[in-house]
Amino acid sequence: MYCPFCAHEETKVIDSRLAGEGRQVRRRRQCLDCNERFTTFESAELVMPRLVKTDSSRQPFDESKIRNSMVRALEKRPVSADDFEQAIGRLIHKLRTMGEREVPSRLIGEMVMEELRELDEVAYVRFASVYRSFQDVTEFQDEIKRLQEISDAGAAREQMSLLPDLFGKKK
Repeated sequence: MYCPFCAHEETKVIDSRLAGEGRQVRRRRQCLDCNERFTTFESAELVMPRLVKTDSSRQPFDESKIRNSMVRALEKRPVSADDFEQAIGRLIHKLRTMGEREVPSRLIGEMVMEELRELDEVAYVRFASVYRSFQDVTEFQDEIKRLQEISDAGAAREQMSLLPDLFGKKK
């Protein structure tokens, strides 16, 4: 690594530590010529898949578009910044670990809706209404019914019976 002070090409690493929640390595370096010290950060360069739009055009993945649409859906909703950032992180992680070079934009929209449903149901419906181009109130009602069914099914799975099965009936 070149020294940023004298441009000498040889430096030595004095200290290395994890940074950025373990996603980066922070290194303290010292120039072997001028003895100045400086810090560098290393992170893995992971390529995000390209998006295949519904018209078959392709474009590079743009995290800011997802971030902005989620912020708009979550506007004035009681969701913490930490929860929001974790949701973005999960979404990016899923995309990176898919191992695909190209991903349909429809799939990313569905992934965003899944994260929003976990964060806030109102934000989910807001996003879904724009994403799925709801035309009238009945489409809103259908989506809310579907959301309620998912919530009810999830709650039923999470509940544990407080009474023992006295009659040997299987549920």
